[in-house]
Amino acid sequence: MSDQHEKFEQFKALHMGEGSFVMPNPWDAGSARLLQSIGFQALATTSAGYAFASGKRDSEAGLSRREVLDNAAEIVLATPLPVSADLEDGFGAAPEDCNETIRQAIGVGLVGGSIEDATGKASDPLFSLDLATDRVRAAAEACRGQPFLLTARAEGFLWGRHDLDDVIRRLQAFSEAGADVLYAPGLPDLASIETLCREVDKPVNVVMGLKEPFFAVSELAAVGVRRVSVGGSFARAAFGAVRRAALEVFEQGTFGYAHDAMPGAEIAALMSDTHKTERT
Repeated sequence: MSDQHEKFEQFKALHMGEGSFVMPNPWDAGSARLLQSIGFQALATTSAGYAFASGKRDSEAGLSRREVLDNAAEIVLATPLPVSADLEDGFGAAPEDCNETIRQAIGVGLVGGSIEDATGKASDPLFSLDLATDRVRAAAEACRGQPFLLTARAEGFLWGRHDLDDVIRRLQAFSEAGADVLYAPGLPDLASIETLCREVDKPVNVVMGLKEPFFAVSELAAVGVRRVSVGGSFARAAFGAVRRAALEVFEQGTFGYAHDAMPGAEIAALMSDTHKTERT
């Protein structure tokens, strides 16, 4: 069995049974190695975190498919853990675009990834249910017989469409179209999350750390959530720490922030010790 197939089997097994597991979101190889060292069992990329680190906004067409997959490939190579990817809208509106994105994602060693139903356009934020379902179906076709777990996302609550019934209808359709995991970011409360988990037939992912309210993993597990991710919130936490340190130096001329910094030796111990034979 190939390494990718082994990772896929590990990843799939995490979605079975009772309770919840946390799948945090590194934005580069270094943060992936750090999160692995904590003890997490799987990782997922974050388009927001990678965009911020690249000096870009996390928005429609802010990142290309190639950029996202190159970043994901670096994370895959940095850790033995299964890695899933934020594949945004599939990098195109057509079902064929989603199919090709999944094929390329499998090619860089990913064992999972998500396709969302958001268009990125404020005037028309969501794909129609029929087109959104066709997009998931095309993505699922690319997964058939491959070591890849497909997540389908219903983005309505992130775009001001606070209609739980519509989100559930969409996720039920996505499940029937072949999605393995279902994901509705931005649900407002535990009751909504519990209703969603009850009304769908696949494992549910929720994201914590984006905006309040925040629920403990134990609370989410109690209402049926199987997988918890953090989106770009770890990357934002890192930016927040850098800003606090920089403001201390700029405004006070002091360097107390260094007391909370991770020691360089500890960081170095987590990183690759390979050496370049050609450095030019």
